[in-house]
Amino acid sequence: MSKAVRKPFQPINRLELGNRLLRRRDVEQKTGKSRAAIYADIRSGTFPEPIPIGINSVAWLEAEIDQWIADRLDERNQTRKKKAMRGTHSTQLLSEIHS
Repeated sequence: MSKAVRKPFQPINRLELGNRLLRRRDVEQKTGKSRAAIYADIRSGTFPEPIPIGINSVAWLEAEIDQWIADRLDERNQTRKKKAMRGTHSTQLLSEIHS
C-alpha cells in the first residue's frame, strides 16, 4: 500500500475573532495524535506549529487544527475516488474481455 505524500501545512496569517487557542492535551484529543507524533509532524512541516503563550506554554489555533483535520478528510476522499475509478476501469476491462 503506497503512502500518500502530504503537502506542507499552510498556517493562518490573520486571526478571526472567536478563534480559540487549544492546549496540547486538547490537540491530542481532537486529532487522536500522540504528543510525539504531533511534534514529529511539526518538524516535518505537516502539522501546525504552536503559538507561544507564556514562558513554558504553547497553544494551537483551533482553526488551524480544524483545517488540518479537513485536509486529512480531503486526502481520504481523493484516495477513495481514485480507488473507485480504478475499480470501475477494471470492471469495464473485464466485461470487454468476456464479451
